[in-house]
Amino acid sequence: MTIRVLRPADVQPCAEIMAGNALWLRYGVTVETAARNFASGLERGAALFVSEVDGQVDGFLWLEPVGAFARSGYIRLIGVRPDRQGRGLGQDLMAFAEAFLFQSASDVFLLVSDFNLSAQRFYQRLGYVQVGALADYVLPGVAELIYRKRRPAG
Repeated sequence: MTIRVLRPADVQPCAEIMAGNALWLRYGVTVETAARNFASGLERGAALFVSEVDGQVDGFLWLEPVGAFARSGYIRLIGVRPDRQGRGLGQDLMAFAEAFLFQSASDVFLLVSDFNLSAQRFYQRLGYVQVGALADYVLPGVAELIYRKRRPAG
């Protein structure tokens, strides 16, 4: 597996990964809206990365080096192709995200939906701690849980 900077040709595969995920479908994401979002981020120079195996995009990251409270790293999006889930790719993407963000920030934040219990367990295994919740932040009736991880000492 290789993690590299997202290129224009990667926009469509990333959009398809998002639109093929039940979580993002609940938020109304379509291939078209996801593609516009990735293309816009690419145009703005956002920190966008993809993972690939044998030349096929199988995951992505959208990172904000000072996106949380104008001082901490923020993992805006992480996604893995559904048929590649459960094989350690998400953990590899998170390790890359942390290495990238901890270069310039002492904390990393992310949001996870209150109903996404498997993601909550995943982030907790990686050392993230829930520090808050934003009720009705994106969708009515859904809280976005705020998770934080501090840069390891040393």
